[in-house]
This record gives sequence, structure tokens and C-alpha cells, in this order.
Amino acid sequence: MRIRTSTSEELPVLQDIERAAGLCFRDIGMDEVADDEPLSLEELSRYQRAGRAWVAVDDADRAMAYLITDPVDGNVHIEQISVHPDSARRGVGRALIDHIAVRAADDGVPALTLTTFVDVAWNAPYYAARCGFRALTEAELTPGLLEIRRCEAGHGLDRWPRVCMRRDVGLGRAATG
Repeated sequence: MRIRTSTSEELPVLQDIERAAGLCFRDIGMDEVADDEPLSLEELSRYQRAGRAWVAVDDADRAMAYLITDPVDGNVHIEQISVHPDSARRGVGRALIDHIAVRAADDGVPALTLTTFVDVAWNAPYYAARCGFRALTEAELTPGLLEIRRCEAGHGLDRWPRVCMRRDVGLGRAATG
């Protein structure tokens, strides 16, 4: 597995990955999440052109997972991470997150943030146990995270408990070498 920035040609593949990854939500009664359409090609293109879209690729250079980020209140916010089910449970998502954490640390960014579902095993519990994130209290939410939560509520995602999480990234390789 290799991680690289995405190309404009593979943006439809990112949509396919997200659709496939979303199907598992149907198994836990979250049909609305499973049926939610991925970001449009135009939206994904903005991430790709800005250098904020990464893919994990197989030996044939085919994307099997992707991650996109936004700058939010001085941190790197993981807007979306999706792993195709055929590549799930192999550490692909964690490798993408670790890659972004190293980049953030090297750039002097203090932390990664994300918002996710509290009671979905491959969401908050996974990010806490396997990826080094911790849940933020309401008092710790920054203005940008509060805005993200407001937008999520507007899309109906607050129907299920959600949480903002943070992973401090520490000093980058350049600073520690």
C-alpha cells in the first residue's frame, strides 16, 4: 500500500469508494447514511486541486481508500475518510490518518480533528482505540467545529449521537531530527 495525493481522473472512483463504504451503515439501521450521496465531483475537485485529498493505493496504483481535509481553527480537520469494503480491516484507514498526522506535525499544525458517530463501532470507538483520538467536551469545541456540527445537524446527522474528536500530533520529523 502506498499513499499519495489523488488525481483528478480518479475522483469518480472516490465517489464509488464512499458509496461502497457507506453500505455498512444499512446493516446497523442507518439507511439514511447508507443512501447519502458522496461529495460531488466539483466538490472533490476543489479538495484535489488544493492538495487536500489523499488516496491509499494498491500495487496496481488503484485507489482503495481516500481522505480529504479542511483547515479548521488552526488544525487539520478530516472531512471524510472512506475505505472500500474490499480493503477494510487491513489498517488502510489508520495508515491514511497516520500519514496526515505526520504531514500536519511537519507543518507545525497541533492536531487533527474529526466529527463522527458515537455508537458506530468503526467510528468513535475505533478512532479512540486505534487511531489516538479523544472525544472533546462541549467546552473544548472551537468555533469551526461548532459550525461543522451545526451543518451536520442541518443534514440530519444529529439524528444519531455524534462527537468531535481530536488527535494531538506533536512535533514533526523535521523538528525532532
